[in-house]
Formats: sequence, structure tokens, C-alpha cells
Amino acid sequence: MYLIQSIIRPEKITEVTDALAEIGVYGMTKFPVIGRGNQSGLKVGDMIYKDIPKEMIQTFVDDDQKAAAVRTIMEAARTGDGNHGDGRVFVLQVAEAYTIRSGDQNI
Repeated sequence: MYLIQSIIRPEKITEVTDALAEIGVYGMTKFPVIGRGNQSGLKVGDMIYKDIPKEMIQTFVDDDQKAAAVRTIMEAARTGDGNHGDGRVFVLQVAEAYTIRSGDQNI
């Protein structure tokens, strides 16, 4: 099992979540985040915005869904041919997972 964490542009959240649902990935947690990447913010005219609003999606997938989920997120979150600030995808292997209701171990 893998945890896929994606940080994407806010305007892409619906497109990404709909695309994940199309490949059978329904369970996820979404929340707004604020930060910046290597570009150290955004300059618009004389204003410098050091922290940029983004959305984070966390989803857990089985081993056989990992590649399709990552590919789907990257395709749905990309703007045009790809631009700075389109986001990042992190993939982490999960050592253990439990269902609180039943106490069952899921891995």
C-alpha cells in the first residue's frame, strides 16, 4: 500500500479528483495549504507573494494502482505544457494501516 501526497494548484482540484475517480481511486483527504516551491514565491508587478495557496490531496492506493494514480494526478494537474507551480507528487510506502472501527490490520 502507498500514500500518495499531491500538492497542486487550487483550480485543478476538481479535475484531479474526478480523474482519480475515473480510475477507481475514490478515498482521499483534501485540504488547503500555503507554501512555496523552489521558485521562492511569485512576483506580480512590484508585489512579491512569498506564500502561494495550493491544495493537498492524500490518497492510499494498493500496489497495483500506484503507477496509474501517479500518472493520472500528473496529467490532470498539469497546466498546458507544464508551468512552474503546477505542483509535486510524493509517493511513500505504508508500513502498517488499521481500520479503527474493526481494529483490522489492512496490510
